[in-house]
Amino acid sequence: MKNKLKVYRAMHDLTQEQLAEKIGVSRQTVIAIESNKYLPSLGLAFKIARLFKVQIEEIFSYEENADENERD
Repeated sequence: MKNKLKVYRAMHDLTQEQLAEKIGVSRQTVIAIESNKYLPSLGLAFKIARLFKVQIEEIFSYEENADENERD
């Protein structure tokens, strides 16, 4: 899964720490999500989308072939 969290955070002039506080996670979690090392739960993904007032698909996108590429 890819995401545009860093882009949306920058558009709203939020630091990683500020975003973390708003969504109730640690700064390390925000870093991990932005670097695609951690997939947020569905609940957290919706919380992030609601914060930025966009559809969840605007921030998070699933690529069908991503899993296959990782296995090669």
